Amino acid sequence: MTVHISLDSLKDQLLQAVDLLEKAGVMSHSGHGNMSVRIPGTEHLLLASTSKFAQLTLEQIVVVTFDGEVVEGSLAPVAREIIGMHSGVYRLRGVGAVIHTHSPHVTSFALAHKPLPCAYEALLRFGVTEDIPVAAWAPRGSKESVSNIIEQLQLHPAAPAVLLANHGLLAFGHDPIAAAQVVIAMEEAAESTLEARVLGGEQSFPDGALEQERRHMQQFGSV
Repeated sequence: MTVHISLDSLKDQLLQAVDLLEKAGVMSHSGHGNMSVRIPGTEHLLLASTSKFAQLTLEQIVVVTFDGEVVEGSLAPVAREIIGMHSGVYRLRGVGAVIHTHSPHVTSFALAHKPLPCAYEALLRFGVTEDIPVAAWAPRGSKESVSNIIEQLQLHPAAPAVLLANHGLLAFGHDPIAAAQVVIAMEEAAESTLEARVLGGEQSFPDGALEQERRHMQQFGSV
């Protein structure tokens, strides 16, 4: 059965995700970011790119193809370079939304070229059992940058995100809210991990932790 979702509904999901990120306080000082949601059953997406997420308006959300053609709305030339980053994820993964931010603590790991350890239970609840990988640096939106992202996603097929070396993070989920929740969990994990290292360092989960977590969550209808 095909489920038809209106563009207005998808735009509203993007605005809800922005509101969630802003209220959680996980954005950088500039508030810069971009996000997209795939239009189901197509190779089109709704793209929201702004220098400050908190000021995002419906007029700034445009319809583009995976190849970068603007179908509806107006897109600044500088924003066109990010389309390949988003569409590359959609082509490889069966996700519905992609979010890019410069969340400060996660970006610290990206600047250090260090994977984000999976030592925080909130990550475990998203099915993460390995460190969030780092994609090597290349100019933003370049073919090399997209290739580096795709390489890490192929090497880590269960990862719900990837760090962008010297830049920020890219997270994804089945819808914008889910992707925003991944960003929030990653920022919390990064902040707590850095603080834990003052106390001697984060500790790994025991073997089988993911399976235990899932069985526990199923008792409450969370999975």
